[in-house]
Parts: sequence; C-alpha cells; structure tokens
Amino acid sequence: MGILFGCGIIAFLDEAVFHQLLHWHHFYDRSTPAAGLVSDGLFHAFSWFATVASLFLFADLRRRGSLHTRRWLGGILVGVGAFQLFDGLVQHKLLDLHEIRYGVDLLPYDLMWNGAALAFLVAGLLVVLAARRTEGGTRGKGRGRDPDAQHA
Repeated sequence: MGILFGCGIIAFLDEAVFHQLLHWHHFYDRSTPAAGLVSDGLFHAFSWFATVASLFLFADLRRRGSLHTRRWLGGILVGVGAFQLFDGLVQHKLLDLHEIRYGVDLLPYDLMWNGAALAFLVAGLLVVLAARRTEGGTRGKGRGRDPDAQHA
C-alpha cells in the first residue's frame, strides 16, 4: 500500500512541477501540444487514483489493526524511487515518450533524476528490511496492533 501511495504522490509532484509549473515537458511529447495536454490529464488522473486508492487500503489496514507503519513508510520511499527510476529509464530512454527537459545537456539531469530515484529506492528497501527485522519477520498477517502507532 505504501508503494502505491509513493507512486501516486511522486507522479502528482512530477506532473505539477515539471509539466505545469516549469513547462519542461508533457507526459507524451511526440505529437501535438493538445495531445501532450491530454496525456498530462490522464497522467494526473492516474496519480490521484493511485493516491486515493492507497489511502483507502491504508485505512482498511489500520481499521483491521494490521498496519505496520514503518513498512508503510518504507513502501512510500520504494514507490517514489521505483516510479522515478521507471520514468527515467523506461519512459525517458527506452520508449522516448519525453525528456526531462529540452534544449539542454541531458546528462546532469539524467544523473540527478536516476540518482535520486535510486537513493529513494535503496532508502525505502532499507527501512522495510529494518522494520521486518524488528517486527519478527511477520508479513502483515494481522498479528495485533502496530507497535509504531500511538494509541490513546
């Protein structure tokens, strides 16, 4: 669930910052500006669908007492990193849907984009692994309340 939330949030931030505020690119830049705007709208809809769906899943886990907060937070970082790495390698390079920015030397942008993605991904994996060790390796089987949660 954290992974889905991470993907949704970073997709929203990507679309808001790079597409709307900076005007660096559209989700799909290989056609007309109108097609680029439509692709941005679909991308924006995906980002909010993923974010809202993940929050419903989060609420359900919390309601059932199966939420592991540190795993969920680690999952967010994994989702952010995985989405950005997929965007940087598959969408930017393999499929050539768009570049990070046009009219500039891409190497520094690519290194920062993919380097940040790897950093988020590794950090998230480390958080998830550490949480699993401290929780005794349970896999969300509902073994009681979240030890991280603060209950009144």
